[in-house]
Amino acid sequence: MNNAEIARRFYRLSALMEIRGDDPFRLRSYRNAAEAIEVWPTPLKEIAEKEGVAGLQEIPGVGKAIAGKVMDLLNRGTFDAWERLIAETPETVLDLTELPGIGPKTAALLHQRFKVSSLPELKAFVAGGGLEMVDGIGARTAEKIKETLEL
Repeated sequence: MNNAEIARRFYRLSALMEIRGDDPFRLRSYRNAAEAIEVWPTPLKEIAEKEGVAGLQEIPGVGKAIAGKVMDLLNRGTFDAWERLIAETPETVLDLTELPGIGPKTAALLHQRFKVSSLPELKAFVAGGGLEMVDGIGARTAEKIKETLEL
């Protein structure tokens, strides 16, 4: 797993946490770590092999807990907090936020209230007229979402 892949996992973790309404300070710490990891010149795998957790903690924004998660990612390809999170909120919910008009709050509402957690589920929901029931989605936004889904 390279630095970009590790950073992507932490970005996705923070986005899922935002959708769930988790602590904004925690999700910001994951974003900060992801930003630093993404541009770090030395491969984290190399740092982990030579210096372990202590070496990873030299990266700005990477504390002991995040360094441990990086070690797990490098060794197992995942970490426990990620597995717990996606068991409760499927990673496919993030795909919803890629549509115009659907941000983290709307994605959270679609998932929690209407059990929509993927693009195919959203297509079925929209086809059944479900968007009219969603607070915060006006006619213009609903039309944009429908057009995007048809593409």
